[in-house]
Amino acid sequence: MLLELMKPLSQEITEHFLTFPANSWAHKIFFADKAGVDFDLFDLAIIGIEEDRNSVSNQGCAKGINLVRQELYKLVAQNEQLTIVDLGNLQPGETVTDTYFGLAAIVNELLSKQVLPIIIGGSHDLTLAQYHGYQNLDRKVNLVVVDEKIDLTNLDGDVTDNNYLGRIFSDKPNILFGFSHLGYQSYFADPKTVNTLEKLNFDCYRLGDVRKNMEDVEPIVRDADMLSFDLTAIKMSDAPGVGMPSPHGFYGEEACQIMRYAGLSDRLTSLGIYGYNPAFDNHTQTAQLAAQLIWYFVEGYYNRKKDYPDTESRDYLKYIVDFNEGEYELVFWKSKKTERWWLQIPRVTQEEEKIDVANALMSCSYNDYKQACKDELPERWLKAFERI
Repeated sequence: MLLELMKPLSQEITEHFLTFPANSWAHKIFFADKAGVDFDLFDLAIIGIEEDRNSVSNQGCAKGINLVRQELYKLVAQNEQLTIVDLGNLQPGETVTDTYFGLAAIVNELLSKQVLPIIIGGSHDLTLAQYHGYQNLDRKVNLVVVDEKIDLTNLDGDVTDNNYLGRIFSDKPNILFGFSHLGYQSYFADPKTVNTLEKLNFDCYRLGDVRKNMEDVEPIVRDADMLSFDLTAIKMSDAPGVGMPSPHGFYGEEACQIMRYAGLSDRLTSLGIYGYNPAFDNHTQTAQLAAQLIWYFVEGYYNRKKDYPDTESRDYLKYIVDFNEGEYELVFWKSKKTERWWLQIPRVTQEEEKIDVANALMSCSYNDYKQACKDELPERWLKAFERI
């Protein structure tokens, strides 16, 4: 079914890519055709989505996918063993709902084959279809969104790139366990919206707070199953090629750091980069940055440490922090190999153990451990415990 929904890149385009230097990505990528693909041979798959009909202020973002590819495939491949297939572009359906259904089906099939999809959008509402790709996998999902705005407004009517989060939160059956929003800017965020996320025990981080210590982003992203990145989160001087650029936002280097953290996450299984609009770009500057985001993600992916704690292994150190003079305790785990930290979330019932096994341990930082030693419960742990 998967390849039937895709339009492979034309021979003209692939031949052009192959004119790039021999050490570039272009010569490491397998370009799919209608003949079929043996997905057992690949770790990652690149998918373009030519869809922007539900975009409120970024019409034209369906047209820049191959420009991002061109900039990506020029880059030098640091890893000689890249096993990436480019499946081409998903064509818009007769309705936007048809496009959502097609993307969800593709993501679901790739996940079932243990191939990580890298989605190059299209408008940010396609995150909803990316999320729906996790249905029928019999597990809960953690979603991380990087965006300057919280797309939880005007919930009535059709799905748009301004309200798709409301559909995710109210989805039935609901497979969402955790949600983290990185980089919102206060003058774009209604306080009621932020308060709604807090009431749902979700995590919401202002741009300024994130930039104070970028290393604190790592455990947040490490817990994600899927990452959705809107290029409007990057400041206009670094990424002008979006419908509504802002003078503030992440620097390109900071965005690449987030992407490398995401690539390093053993848990993350899909990535979407949305919002690139060539009509507003300057000398393909934003296309180049989008390509470099993908490059850093893949660089992280091929450096994964596979160190999710096995509590019976001697490769991990266990730290127990007592609260209220031993009335209750927090259990931390630290990898000897990477020095990364996890915090154990206690189970209340046996049924919860069955449902949320993947969330038994929450990624955290050394700062969380130090906070616990001061008899202060880490906020992310409290929210995770409340969700359970």
